[in-house]
Amino acid sequence: MSALDLIKQAKAASVALGLLTTEQKNEILKTVSVLLTSRSEEILVANHLDLKLAKDSGVSQSLQDRLALSVERIDSLKFALAELINLNDPIGELVRDITRPNGLSIKEVRVPFGLIGAIYEARPNVTIDIAGMAIKTGNAIILRGGSMAENTNRVLVSILKEAFQTNGHNPNAIASVDEYGREGAEVMMKATGLIDVLIPRGSANLIKTVVEESKVPVIQTGDGIVHIFLDATARLDYALEIVTNAKVQRPSVCNALETLLVHKDVADKLLVPVLEKLAANGVVIRGDQRVRKAFPSAIEATEDDWATEYLALEISVKIVDSFEEAIEHIAQYSTSHTESIITEDAKNAEEFLARVDSAVVMVNASTRFTDGGEFGFGAEVGVSTQKLHARGPMGLPELTSTKWLVRGTGQSRA
Repeated sequence: MSALDLIKQAKAASVALGLLTTEQKNEILKTVSVLLTSRSEEILVANHLDLKLAKDSGVSQSLQDRLALSVERIDSLKFALAELINLNDPIGELVRDITRPNGLSIKEVRVPFGLIGAIYEARPNVTIDIAGMAIKTGNAIILRGGSMAENTNRVLVSILKEAFQTNGHNPNAIASVDEYGREGAEVMMKATGLIDVLIPRGSANLIKTVVEESKVPVIQTGDGIVHIFLDATARLDYALEIVTNAKVQRPSVCNALETLLVHKDVADKLLVPVLEKLAANGVVIRGDQRVRKAFPSAIEATEDDWATEYLALEISVKIVDSFEEAIEHIAQYSTSHTESIITEDAKNAEEFLARVDSAVVMVNASTRFTDGGEFGFGAEVGVSTQKLHARGPMGLPELTSTKWLVRGTGQSRA
């Protein structure tokens, strides 16, 4: 069977899946959760093999972190599924309700896309997250999880298929093209009329490739050159905790801090304590001249550093002369993912929220909160950095389209 045949089968299966009740979809999700427990050893053995191959190939530590599963991470996947089960089903939700003067009843309601494609790399958790969200919204899904996680994903996809079969539904609604390698991804990107929307997750290069080569509509989930700005009134306790959390808690993900901007008026008070705490947590500091003068162990930052998503324990740091300079720096180098300001100035806080054009803009909070789970969405598909259809963490409504239902009583247009 070819990759195209798998996609055609999934498209055909999407019709019945889109008509399932909320209870039927929740039963599939419950079965997935049970199977994650009963087959956890099988998952971990496969993941250990993927990790060994990755290490032997010299894959970066950040990618290894994304690739790794553990009992705790499997438990977190089950927790996300439980949250999905408890969330309202958006399918059938009334968006607009209009009654025209001629008596026509016009309603806009949420419906599934139909068939979703996901292309990602070294993230086996995404296999369960995005499949779970697709199931809850009545969408079939085609997965391309990449060669690095192929063994793990093979087990996870078999679990998803088993959950469909156990509940008497067509398992073809879930499929992976991993066995076809790069060709499988290329077929997905050209499957117009079959795949309704394609969602890439991964490196900037992967996302750029999908956006440029796909003939299927793409929801772009972006890389994260994420900024925190310590404003002139920033509190030391906030700065220490928020900056450290944003950089250190999980540096390999897209909402981790990459560039720290420090207002010159608080540099003497905040800069050294913050950088000392980062360094104590193993973070490599790259700074401009003023940063290196105050913190001599910092490496000299280059122009490329301001445009780098490290996804590792590295950070670029710059002292700015004004609020305006911070805004300008973010506008120049941001990938429109997440930015945060630490400030006690209410006017500056509101101006930062209004002027910074990113998917998520924060005040006095860690950028690590840009996440579907933290926003109360259950799992997430990704963080969209574009403006059409979806922006920011993508929850269940972002995996739906709408259609119009018009009911009449014999009306004809004059």
